[in-house]
Amino acid sequence: MFNEANAVEALVLDTLDPKRPKQPATGVAAPRTPFYAGDWVYVPALELGRAPGDVLVEPELREALIRLNPEIAERPDRADEVIYKLRAILLSVGNDGLVRANEEFAAWLKGERSMPFGPNNEHRTVHLIDLDDIKRNHFIATNQYTYKANVERRFDIVLLVNGIPLVIGEAKTPVRPAVTWFDGAHQINVDYENNVPQMFVPNVFSFATDGKEYKFGSIKMPLELWAPWRDAALGEASRLPDVRTTVSEQLKPEVVLGILRHFTVYATDKKHRKIKMICRYQQYYTTNQIVDRVMAGSYSQGAHLALPGIRQVAAHGVRRTEAAAASRAEGADSADRRRPHRP
Repeated sequence: MFNEANAVEALVLDTLDPKRPKQPATGVAAPRTPFYAGDWVYVPALELGRAPGDVLVEPELREALIRLNPEIAERPDRADEVIYKLRAILLSVGNDGLVRANEEFAAWLKGERSMPFGPNNEHRTVHLIDLDDIKRNHFIATNQYTYKANVERRFDIVLLVNGIPLVIGEAKTPVRPAVTWFDGAHQINVDYENNVPQMFVPNVFSFATDGKEYKFGSIKMPLELWAPWRDAALGEASRLPDVRTTVSEQLKPEVVLGILRHFTVYATDKKHRKIKMICRYQQYYTTNQIVDRVMAGSYSQGAHLALPGIRQVAAHGVRRTEAAAASRAEGADSADRRRPHRP
């Protein structure tokens, strides 16, 4: 009998980690090795070594901070100072709002923040993730990830990089016609982001799928703006194999980190609210094709100097496309307010 866990959820996890073990979770923290260089490794949520009240898998994050930062490797206690700063950002969501907290956490993820760890307290950049050599990071895919603050919520799929949850996904059964990807997106957008916003402070994007359609969106994005990760010329995904292909393409570690690094924009809308925008499929691949051509054909002539400009143009495209769409949505928090939710 099909349900979320043995159909769509399993499809996603098996696509991300074909070597995924099928035995039940032991509840004992798993060793942090082996990891496949640059690939997802499945670890049951019960074996991550975290408490339900922790957003981050702190043993993983501490180890990554020591591995990626020589100044922290010299004094491992400095890792705790960084984690303390990150916890403060998670807690700030109550006062600053989710988008502002997400923007600050993204700055840390992209290596835009520093700590006085150098000689004479000189500031040194702190790397939570190695964005240049992704094989130096640990990529974990897990499921049934429970987080408990004032309320408790359980997430179907969570993708963590160095112990930081960057992607959250909801999987719905493909055999109940009344339940679709929209229900999973509604659960993320209306329930989770409002009731446990701390989990979405590090979030790059979320996705929802019913095994027939796959849509993704960023925090606080109205549901009518969630989009497929698919070439429009191919039409909408409509089968499990289509969803498997989409998962294997968008959820590649290099794509997730690429969206974080180059294709995320924060702006203020016409109502002076902070909003987050991320790229669509066409923006991501078209821009990277241009970059590849520059690197392949004209690097020796100095055209590589134009690469930051190309990235800025791409970011502008994200801003222009999403801002126009957001304007059409008239600032609604979700499409659910205009469309009755199916029971």
